Amino acid sequence: MAPRHLMSPLDFSVDELEALMDVAADIEKNPEKYAHVCDGKKLATLFYEPSTRTRLSFEAAMLNLGGKVLGFSSADSSSAAKGESVADTIRVISCYADIAAMRHPKEGAPLVASLHSRIPVINAGDGGHQHPTQTLTDLLTIRSLKGHFDGLKIGLCGDLKFGRTVHSLMNALSRYPGISFTLISPEELRIPSYVRDAMKALGIPMREDVRLDESTMKDLDILYMTRVQRERFFNEEDYIRMKDFYILDSEKMRLAPKDMYILHPLPRVNEISVDVDNDPRAKYFAQAQYGVYIRMALIMNLLGLAPEA
Repeated sequence: MAPRHLMSPLDFSVDELEALMDVAADIEKNPEKYAHVCDGKKLATLFYEPSTRTRLSFEAAMLNLGGKVLGFSSADSSSAAKGESVADTIRVISCYADIAAMRHPKEGAPLVASLHSRIPVINAGDGGHQHPTQTLTDLLTIRSLKGHFDGLKIGLCGDLKFGRTVHSLMNALSRYPGISFTLISPEELRIPSYVRDAMKALGIPMREDVRLDESTMKDLDILYMTRVQRERFFNEEDYIRMKDFYILDSEKMRLAPKDMYILHPLPRVNEISVDVDNDPRAKYFAQAQYGVYIRMALIMNLLGLAPEA
């Protein structure tokens, strides 16, 4: 039977996602139950560009399941440096491992790999296109904090034009009833028109603003922060004028609802001040931990494994 792959968060139905998150929640409560599910199995991490959180999260997930890990952490340390194609690499890796996680700077490269693979392939990020396991992490974090998705008011702040995590999260959340978005960004970094048009076609309410202040935060359930990078602006003056709009600090947090949680895909630079870290609403480091749980559940799902009853 052909293996199942994960290229996009939409590859799983809403019911399948709920089941996956149920397993992840059980892993959080009963980690010892899953400690040997992947005994004798190997995960290949094929990372053609640098990564800290995603690669180590996958490795931690497999090790927590009792499996082993092999792979490379940059294209320079793989046969890609000699000109080997992604298709040939995955054909070889299929002889060595039971499942693979691939990050690649070219959009669509993990999809190409999946078409030539005898083992499940997980897209661990392809250029500015998709980052499905980050989206699964975000969904699990939100559900763990709020208990549901229906009717949530989600704020997205920062680089909404180039942020693949933002686009994937909006697409995934759009399948739940009553969702609405507040989009906070500079004019230069507004959400792409194709994403905006897709949300409008689904009838999802959206508000757009250029400032992160009380008027944009007052009704939010979740505020998802991303980096505003200097190089995205047309000129230095605009960057200097606007950069402080998008720095979340303790002063701005006093304007936010008591039950509004802060998420961030990380790494952060200065868009969240360190004085926010001790606020009980700051959940971006807990979010990184949820990433391990959901990747454990995903590996098990794609390998067709479950703990012994």
